[in-house]
Amino acid sequence: MTAANTETSTVEKRDRTSGGRGARSLLAAVLTAEAIIIGLAVPVAIQVNDVSPGRAAGVCGGLAVLALLVAGMLRRSWAVHLGTALQVAIIGTGFLVPTMFFLGVLFGALWGTALWLGRKAESAQAR
Repeated sequence: MTAANTETSTVEKRDRTSGGRGARSLLAAVLTAEAIIIGLAVPVAIQVNDVSPGRAAGVCGGLAVLALLVAGMLRRSWAVHLGTALQVAIIGTGFLVPTMFFLGVLFGALWGTALWLGRKAESAQAR
């Protein structure tokens, strides 16, 4: 197998996982918006829900940073799976800020829709 064939098969594997370049852009936009929302949940957790500042910053801030890192790594096939796991963790932040249950499910639905549309577009291009 030549270097060109290896590179092509790697790109094809990435595109099958995420649904192509357009889907990766959409997934990155979802994660970026999600990082902003999670970051804004830190002061809400501290002021409204009486969560300790260290715990709120550690959990919500850590997830926000992780979301941005995953958004930047979506070219790798495993990053899509990590982003999916991140959606579940973000729903879990509802235990700190109850509104995050709703927002986590909303962003999870956006994530799933982006994956579905990306795969649908890829199959349409294959025809």
